[in-house]
Amino acid sequence: MAETTTSTAHPAARSQWLPDLPLVVWMVLLTLLLGLASGLGAAEMISTFNTGFGWALGEFALILLPSFTMAAALSCRNVASEAAGRSAALASPVAGAAMICPDTAYAALAPAAGRYKLDLAFGAYAGFKLLYPAGPLIVAVGLGAASTAGAQPAMLLLFGVLLTLPVWAAGAIWGRFAVGRTADGTEEETDHHEGRLWIAAAPFAVLTALLVLGGLVGQSGIGALDFLFTPKGALIAAAVLALLQTPAAERRACLDSAVRRTGSLLLVIGAASAFGAVVTGLVPLNQLAPTGSGLLTLVALFGLTVIFKLAQGSSMATFAAVAPVAAPVVAASGADPIAAVFAICLGSFIAILPNDSYYWLVRRDAFEHEASEARVIRILAGGAVMQALVGMALLLTVVGLWP
Repeated sequence: MAETTTSTAHPAARSQWLPDLPLVVWMVLLTLLLGLASGLGAAEMISTFNTGFGWALGEFALILLPSFTMAAALSCRNVASEAAGRSAALASPVAGAAMICPDTAYAALAPAAGRYKLDLAFGAYAGFKLLYPAGPLIVAVGLGAASTAGAQPAMLLLFGVLLTLPVWAAGAIWGRFAVGRTADGTEEETDHHEGRLWIAAAPFAVLTALLVLGGLVGQSGIGALDFLFTPKGALIAAAVLALLQTPAAERRACLDSAVRRTGSLLLVIGAASAFGAVVTGLVPLNQLAPTGSGLLTLVALFGLTVIFKLAQGSSMATFAAVAPVAAPVVAASGADPIAAVFAICLGSFIAILPNDSYYWLVRRDAFEHEASEARVIRILAGGAVMQALVGMALLLTVVGLWP
């Protein structure tokens, strides 16, 4: 209650010199002001805003709508428990890598996470960034290092696993200290929910089975089947099963809840993406390529990726944009390809901010009742920065000691 009282006092103080507007309105206004102040014409400004706003919104709709549907359906079953929360948190790094998206992984597992939602958030984030075939493969392909002798899949997987565990732990520990442990009675209810937990796990089993089959079978040539084998198709199938497990009288309420949550979140994601598109066009990031060799090159690659991430917001967009800039530098410097890949992956951790769709997904779920935006930013961004610094320190230590 003290936190709520304190946080609600800040907007009143700010209103003396700033209009009291929702954050999404501030992002839209700031985007327009930056674009027009930089000299963009009206037509170009609108075109850039449209391109940024619509970037991947369709994909997010396919992720969020079934995810929130499944969350609403599972909430009707009241399956949150200590066992479910720990299982969801432990599965989060693998889910983040397997789904090639921390947003999808978090949304899929959050309904069962209970008080472990922050552990889940940092775990999915770390898994997507560091575990093959997600971040390391995407970056290695962009650098042209995926086929080199030093960056074989087995090596990328091994180094990723070794980095993921301490990096994930750094985020989880930060979260525990920043938020504090809250007793919510889940431990006492574990046995009570044990039977329902196994039944409610069926959607997650379907989700996992479809993704595994997709990896084993590959492209079948049958459109509907290939779609089910993708993370988005598998998520929709899991949501349908969760909805079918829900009493018929409650299904419409679940869908209405999912639509409301998806619609509001898509608006925020679109505004954040438009802001990132304008900022990226204003800052000459391609002129910030690092030079040098050895450890200095790795630090420079890390710093360059941080700049891209802060400007882009999206982790996937950061991976796609930074690789072409960094590729000639890595080739010329003679840096170890594995080390270069993970320096870029670790730089992309910084940070989980309001221009990142992942921020809003976690903020609207794990911090639904938190009134202070500054506190949420401090927790999520601080944890991501801690993860990046711990991982980079380990990487530099290994490279420095490796013969």
